[in-house]
Amino acid sequence: MLSQNFLDTPKRISKPRDFGLTALIDNGVPTRYFTDVVESDAALIDVVKFGWCTAMVTSELEKKIQCLIDNDVMFYFGGTLFEKALAQKKLDAFYRFLKHYNCQIVEISNGTLPLSSEEKGKHIADFADEFYVLSEVGKKDIDEADNMPISQWIAEIHADLSAGAKRVILEARESGKSGICDAQGRLRSDLVESITNAQFSSSDAIWEAPTKALQTKLIAALGPNVNLGNIAFGDVIGLETLRLGIRSDTFSLYDGPDGRFVEPEAKQSRFSTGVERRRKLEAAGKNAWPQPTTLIPGMVRLK
Repeated sequence: MLSQNFLDTPKRISKPRDFGLTALIDNGVPTRYFTDVVESDAALIDVVKFGWCTAMVTSELEKKIQCLIDNDVMFYFGGTLFEKALAQKKLDAFYRFLKHYNCQIVEISNGTLPLSSEEKGKHIADFADEFYVLSEVGKKDIDEADNMPISQWIAEIHADLSAGAKRVILEARESGKSGICDAQGRLRSDLVESITNAQFSSSDAIWEAPTKALQTKLIAALGPNVNLGNIAFGDVIGLETLRLGIRSDTFSLYDGPDGRFVEPEAKQSRFSTGVERRRKLEAAGKNAWPQPTTLIPGMVRLK
């Protein structure tokens, strides 16, 4: 929390955070704008995704990555790059690309490529030996997304965590009009409720929320420390004010019956079927809830 904040606002954990993550998407923003935002707001940014396959055509990619490393912000390349490399049978080149940039996070997805849950799990397990794996659940095509039953969402989340994924990204695209949303950009409340009631920790999920409407709905439903992704570079400060209840959209979110501030209750973590989470729970004698794995495994400067 910045020292100049004299208002009563929800507690926000300082970096490195285990939850309350803000994940930005770089869809090709100019380098100087990129570095200005990261240097100015690094305390509020946990990770940056180089979306789509923009890394293939970004001339100053190394400069952007070095800026992130210098400011303790993690990075990874969007799942579309993995899917394209897989489709072209170039996973070896993809692996070398990750290693070249000392990228420690990899996203494994099947949002575009018709990849079965079993095949996806195999790739998650393969990369989990060396990388912090983020999997993505949900379809980019709106028709496929609408036809994906809630039971399939939950089954795939559990399967990905069991295969070795550390966290699961829940699809909404950069438009906010697919996956966890309908074609009009409205949050599918039934899906959100079913996922949050399933037997895994809400901190394991990163909800894509590229629009203010989605950010507001998810904060209201899941609290100020919900993990949010696909955040635009220009929305870092705006999102934080939404989280803290100091913007019109969430102005009264933390008010009690008498209008005074009430610190929101931390939601109880649930048991995850993820392999690592299961081992921690067993080691704890099932008497303590294990914490989610930190997103900051340690960074290395580019050579």
